[in-house]
Amino acid sequence: MKKGQKKPAAATEKGASRLDDATVAAIVTGTHPDPFAVLGLQGEGRLTARAFIDGAEEVEAFTLAGKSAGTLERRHPAGFFEGPLRIRKRQPLKYRARNAGGEWWVIDPYSFGPVLGPMDDYYIGEGSHLRLFDKLGAHPIHHEGAEGVHFAVWAPNARRVSVVGPFNAWDGRRHVMRLRQDTGIWEIFLPEVAVGAPYKYEIVGRDGVRLPLKADPFARASEFRPATASVVAPWLDHDWGDAAHREFWAAADARRQPVSIYEVHAGSWARHDDGRFLSWDELGERLIPYVVDMGFTHIEFLPVAEHPYDPSWGYQTTGLFAPSARFGPPEGFARFVDGAHRAGIGIILDWVPAHFPTDAHGLGRFDGTALYEHADPRQGFHPDWNTLIYNFGRREVVSFLVNNALYWSEKFHIDGLRVDAVASMLYLDYSRKEGEWIPNRFGGRENLEAVEFLQAANRAVYASHPGTMMIAEESTSWPKVSAPVHEGGLGFGFKWNMGFMHDTLQYMARDPIHRRYHHNDLTFGLLYAFSENFVLPLSHDEVVHGKGSLIAKMSGDPWQKFANLRAYYAFMWGYPGKKLIFMGQEFAQGREWSEARGLDWEQTGIPAHKGVQDLMRDLNRLYRDTPALHARDCEGEGFEWLLADESRTSVYAWIRKAPEAPPVAVIANFTPVPHQGYRVPLPAAGRWREILNTDAAPYGGSGMGNLGGVLAAEDPQGIAAPVNLPPLATLWLEFDPAS
Repeated sequence: MKKGQKKPAAATEKGASRLDDATVAAIVTGTHPDPFAVLGLQGEGRLTARAFIDGAEEVEAFTLAGKSAGTLERRHPAGFFEGPLRIRKRQPLKYRARNAGGEWWVIDPYSFGPVLGPMDDYYIGEGSHLRLFDKLGAHPIHHEGAEGVHFAVWAPNARRVSVVGPFNAWDGRRHVMRLRQDTGIWEIFLPEVAVGAPYKYEIVGRDGVRLPLKADPFARASEFRPATASVVAPWLDHDWGDAAHREFWAAADARRQPVSIYEVHAGSWARHDDGRFLSWDELGERLIPYVVDMGFTHIEFLPVAEHPYDPSWGYQTTGLFAPSARFGPPEGFARFVDGAHRAGIGIILDWVPAHFPTDAHGLGRFDGTALYEHADPRQGFHPDWNTLIYNFGRREVVSFLVNNALYWSEKFHIDGLRVDAVASMLYLDYSRKEGEWIPNRFGGRENLEAVEFLQAANRAVYASHPGTMMIAEESTSWPKVSAPVHEGGLGFGFKWNMGFMHDTLQYMARDPIHRRYHHNDLTFGLLYAFSENFVLPLSHDEVVHGKGSLIAKMSGDPWQKFANLRAYYAFMWGYPGKKLIFMGQEFAQGREWSEARGLDWEQTGIPAHKGVQDLMRDLNRLYRDTPALHARDCEGEGFEWLLADESRTSVYAWIRKAPEAPPVAVIANFTPVPHQGYRVPLPAAGRWREILNTDAAPYGGSGMGNLGGVLAAEDPQGIAAPVNLPPLATLWLEFDPAS
């Protein structure tokens, strides 16, 4: 360069180069692979603005503060504009657009920087991000001087992803998102989108084919079915008053606490007269007081996450992060949980990480590839339910599910997750014939990736929320389901005892005259009762699909059916393990359950049904208030047989005990033959108070009993008491230390 010659201005000082016509055409047709590279503010020094504003004929650019920055040239009749600005500082812009119909303002989303940062990329990339629910999905935020909504979605194999909704006339050309190459996540900040706006993602696959519009996997709210769009939800802003409840359970050993669970389908516990669902607030006003009055400690809801099909009961979920719109906004569910906690009731949710439905707006082939599921149907398709199986070998999928478990605990303070269909996750050959499944890397049938996922989920939940209970619905002999991960277990806190449910209901269905030949149906379970931390379930699965109600399963004439059911409930509540019963069975609803109607509450006015309901209330009260009945539910030291081999009379007796607590004898007579002075061995001489008798007249029984108690004394065979055993009845006798 010669002395005195001026240094030429850099090309960028003149603004960005004028776009060629082909690029402009790609923008307005929605085929450009990266609109963020060409739209918004471009260049250095003297900046150029480019905008696609559908239908505009004139556009003037302004700063957000209202300073005019320049008029843009219309480059394409569809509404593409470009031009230099009179500003040099990068900042968000807004445009005043005009056409023959009038004038409107648009804030340019392409003039804003990204919201996600490099640390998000790092943790997302290694699968260790435990707050994805605050990063992905749709979140109202204040960003670079503007209010709006940040959208982010994982679709690594897509050619293009756009967020669409009424705010852009569902036009996928207008808000194409920015791809973060390292993670496969697409994001965009859209100013002025309002809370409550419905939206979906328009995704173009790598083959250029536009997919059906997809709901947001991380959506925190959804439209009311049959509509399927996601909804922009506000940040959950609830003034929680449940600190005492949460602190208690965080410090407690749940194995040694009374846990009596009332299983509820929120859509059919009760309905309005016109068939409408109760809202969460209405359920709070009716369900919580009822559960408190009945003495249950927890409510377990069938899945409350969004699902498109009522008869799936929520087990085919399309919106894992969204409480179903059937019952009102998410804030209503938070109020319900808080109200339950303030009343001393815990909330457990059924959680379904085992499979997901094939609905077009859901997760199936989300970005045009088998993203959340396995591509091979031998690994990725459930023949039983016609659903898809999550790919537990993909860290992003595992992270999605683990974050969902954490989300319900953190945002809604739920007390536990009951994980559905665990057996189907653990076995690669579950419900498959030879040749229909792919062995693991060692040639076995165990799904090693699913095992690692379950362990990861349990570790994460217990580490972050120690008061939470993780419960497995697992029906096989897989070892150590409820053992800690560091001991080689799956890491659950509890496991459903499906064998107890099957064996005992099978026994109760038999005519009493035949029960002597099947005595071990009720004794066999004690061989494994302490191999896991068990919940004894009488669940919804036992009262649907032609199985009838629990009262209908009992043998005998109407009086005997009710007597059998009362005796069975007291047998179960005295048996080691936590308790669970499905709604309606606590008052012996006669009809089989249907999700399409409310429970038959009018039956509680019938004496026989009211007697069962009153008994259940007393069972829960005694179970909760008597340490011997709950404090060693999961430990062998809390149980001892008294009579295990009385098959001739179908009588069973055992002791429940706990340190520094009076023991309780549970005695059941499963024949209609009463016994006077039946010899029952007992561990201590003295008075044993009759604290429960299912044959008591107020429950609908014959009124036979022991006048308040029995006296145990030494005889040639040891310590025993003569006990009057009513027909088809269970007694509880508590030792009186003062005697």
